[in-house]
Amino acid sequence: MTWTPETHAISISPIDGTVMAAYPWLSPAEVDAALARNHQAWLAWRALTVAQRAARLVALGEQLEQHKEQIAQLMTREMGKPIRQARAEVDKSAGLCRWYAEQGPAMLAGQPTQVPDNKATIEFRPLGPILAVMPWNFPLWQVLRGAVPMLLAGNSYVLKHAPNVMGSAQLIEELARAAGFPAGLLVSVNATVDGVSQMINDPRIAAIAVTGSVRAGAAIGAQAGAALKKCVLELGGSDAFIVLNDADLDDAVQAAVAGRFQNTGQVCAAAKRFIVEAGIAEDFTARFVAATQALKCGDPRDEENTLGPMARADLRDELHGQVQATLAEGATLLLGGEKIAGAGNYYAPTVLSNVTPAMTAFREELFGPVAAICVADNAQHALEIANHSDFGLSATIYSANEAQALEMAARMECGGVFINGYSASDPRVAFGGVKKSGFGRELSHFGLYEFCNIQTVWRDRH
Repeated sequence: MTWTPETHAISISPIDGTVMAAYPWLSPAEVDAALARNHQAWLAWRALTVAQRAARLVALGEQLEQHKEQIAQLMTREMGKPIRQARAEVDKSAGLCRWYAEQGPAMLAGQPTQVPDNKATIEFRPLGPILAVMPWNFPLWQVLRGAVPMLLAGNSYVLKHAPNVMGSAQLIEELARAAGFPAGLLVSVNATVDGVSQMINDPRIAAIAVTGSVRAGAAIGAQAGAALKKCVLELGGSDAFIVLNDADLDDAVQAAVAGRFQNTGQVCAAAKRFIVEAGIAEDFTARFVAATQALKCGDPRDEENTLGPMARADLRDELHGQVQATLAEGATLLLGGEKIAGAGNYYAPTVLSNVTPAMTAFREELFGPVAAICVADNAQHALEIANHSDFGLSATIYSANEAQALEMAARMECGGVFINGYSASDPRVAFGGVKKSGFGRELSHFGLYEFCNIQTVWRDRH
């Protein structure tokens, strides 16, 4: 059978270019039916106690652990994630379920105010069905880090996943049902762009969450605003990784390579611009190149490989164009810079040096295994270079002087700063960005409250 992008979402294996599956786009009537099922499930779900909802999260975490290898292998086949990293993603997602099940109920309890005699309290009520437009790079974690707190708060979840990971989307829905969630409460909807607009404008959808590109976030955010619906946007990033003269270079290089090349460089909150103080720039660069050369790139199903293919051929072409443009602008190629011949979307791990803020690799997000190295005159100059970006997701500072690093962190224009450690997300702390990296927060109590009706209840006010 022949499928076309106009009729189906087509999943093409990035490992060897073969077609894995095709999923028909839903018609407007089918989208409406999915929303009806979701809304009906929500009416029952919101009536449960927080403790009852937390118990379902525990069960979901257990389902993830029981099916870890199945989930990991599917993610690896669909988007090329190295298999060990895929298993780690499942473990992290299961831990997320447990953490919110344990900590979330206390966060959702009514909070007293300064009004005497506890006559006024703040209550946290569900908003309703939430539309989530999710990316392919973390097919499980990206979905659950938003869905878990939303569901605990009493909302329902409508998942519009990326077309190339629809198998993962369907599996997540199946595991939610196996964990005892009502049918339709977490529903996967394979919608077109028009279908997404239909859902945004449907009165049953209460709010929208987006993780993706700046272009997608701007388009969906504009529609959400026109519909007077709240949205949370987690968009692109071009994180600065600052290395000062007094840094432990062994630790800094190890973290720099891990932070840049995790998930084959396809991470929003990942080190992308390496800003190195002049006194150690030559030494850092030599060590960084050597460590990058030691990475093993190949079939992500092989346990020994640390880099897999890029998720789609068009994304590899775009990345290669950015590398070529940066070289034409005067950067120096130290390693890689080419597509790897043969089947699959493999790209050689690449290091560019002598990169300046005017160059493509600095101005644009590099969503793949490419690192850009800049040299700063001093710590103040490094800070200025780091902030000279349209993005503001997270950043790293490596320095032995913690007081100086903390002072720099206070002036970093981003949502998270990691001192002597590379960027990561964790349910215990808030995650999100500023500037073109979006707005709103995920995870921690901040992420839990983003999709709550924060309601004031005041009794006997005279």
